[in-house]
Amino acid sequence: MNTDRYEVILYWSAEDGRFIAEIPELPGCMADGETYVEAAENAQKVISEWIETAKKLGRAIPEPLGRLAYA
Repeated sequence: MNTDRYEVILYWSAEDGRFIAEIPELPGCMADGETYVEAAENAQKVISEWIETAKKLGRAIPEPLGRLAYA
């Protein structure tokens, strides 16, 4: 499965003092980093780990939807 097709939302968290990367299509999947780029790179790692864990547990893996629309 191609992990770079999932939407990643990146933002600065003043509370954490780090950039946060959320992957809304994969429940609970998020990463952080000291820089925007580091957070994006870490997001790809946790997406792979999320999918690997889901496979081991026999859970469904959502297909990447691409850009999500929010109201």
